[in-house]
Amino acid sequence: MKLIEVFIPLQHQNHMFMDSKKLLTVFADQKEELQNNNITPLCTRLEEKQLSLTSNLAQIVIGVRRSGKSTLCEKFIHQNGIEFAYANFDDDRLQNLKSVDFDNVLDALYQIYGDFKYLFLDEVQNIKNWQLFVNRMLRQKVHLFITGSNSKLLSSELTTHLTGRHNKVELYPFSFSEYSMMKKVELKAISTKSKALRKKALHEYLLDGGFPELMNEENKRGYINALLNSIIKNDIAKRFRVKYVEVLRRLAEHLSDNFCQEFVASELAKTFGVSDHTIENYYSYLKEAFLLQGLHKFSYKSKKRVRYEKVYVVDVAFVSKRESTFFTENLGWRLENVVYIELLRRFRPQYTDVFYYRDKQCEVDFLIAKEGKVKQLIQVSYDVSSEKTLRREINGLVKAAEMFKCENLLLINFDAEQEVEKNGHTIHIVPAADWLSQIDLPLEK
Repeated sequence: MKLIEVFIPLQHQNHMFMDSKKLLTVFADQKEELQNNNITPLCTRLEEKQLSLTSNLAQIVIGVRRSGKSTLCEKFIHQNGIEFAYANFDDDRLQNLKSVDFDNVLDALYQIYGDFKYLFLDEVQNIKNWQLFVNRMLRQKVHLFITGSNSKLLSSELTTHLTGRHNKVELYPFSFSEYSMMKKVELKAISTKSKALRKKALHEYLLDGGFPELMNEENKRGYINALLNSIIKNDIAKRFRVKYVEVLRRLAEHLSDNFCQEFVASELAKTFGVSDHTIENYYSYLKEAFLLQGLHKFSYKSKKRVRYEKVYVVDVAFVSKRESTFFTENLGWRLENVVYIELLRRFRPQYTDVFYYRDKQCEVDFLIAKEGKVKQLIQVSYDVSSEKTLRREINGLVKAAEMFKCENLLLINFDAEQEVEKNGHTIHIVPAADWLSQIDLPLEK
């Protein structure tokens, strides 16, 4: 009898395939855990509108750890009465799983769930070459829901292997509207009491942030410390083989303490005693894990847009609830940070860009642009009761309005509501709680 030689790729020759019985146990445990989840008290999230049950595209939800990606997908599928199979790869028992094990993964899932048409893969980026398996499932007409906690890893692999075959949804921690709904704070009522309660809720939101699980957590500092450690260790250090892990951690803490400021690699390199290149790499890792968000300076010249960038945290909880933080309340910066994340939440799905602008004549916190045209200019100032502060913010908007031929001018603050006319321009001054409570805002009236 002639022996048939089986070719096994070199990178898999020394791999011990994951035992099928072990996979059965893991996925059965995960199914039981999923069945015990109570999704009925959860609020509806804006991003649910971006998901589809009937699409042949992979529905991919990305965002920072613990922002609610899994819950969003689970709730969306469940409330439509769809049965689905589930595999969570953020499980220590699956840490040695390789792409060659996916046949065994499928075998275990079919044994547990039967012939499924919907498959939910949680934190799939933990498995190298995951996209090849996803492609196979798409070819077999399986509807896929996928989550991940690393933007570049997912984006680069999606671009390379799933071009045109995926729908990417970015999820952030709770918006102020979602936070208020969970707190049972009325968003639309106009009574004195309702307005006061919204302001109270906003003040708490500016200090506590919007991580869903944090709302019912007594030990908020312990929760945020554990979350930060997980991001540093699992989402960055291990994945990118970071050499100076302590420098990475200190940089994350430093940038979180100095949010809403411009990122200058050369200054940070001197502070931490490493090269500019190392700082730039570590900063990119922190953004890829969604801990930080960058905001580019607006310019019609690409070189200037890339060169200048301000740093924001994905959630203000990383500012105040972290261990060894030296934060002050900094309510102005906190409000600016919250507004930026809300702008990303609203405008990225519309393929609309957000920038800041600064030159010798004026400074504007946020500039909204689409297809190269400036659509809206926004200033954020916590307190505009001072005539000097109000004049500074309005002057910046007016100069920018004349420069960019834009008449959609907005000043977001904590309390005041009025319209101001200057040099033929109308500036709308709105309370932050009201603006944050509005979901579908048009760019132009």
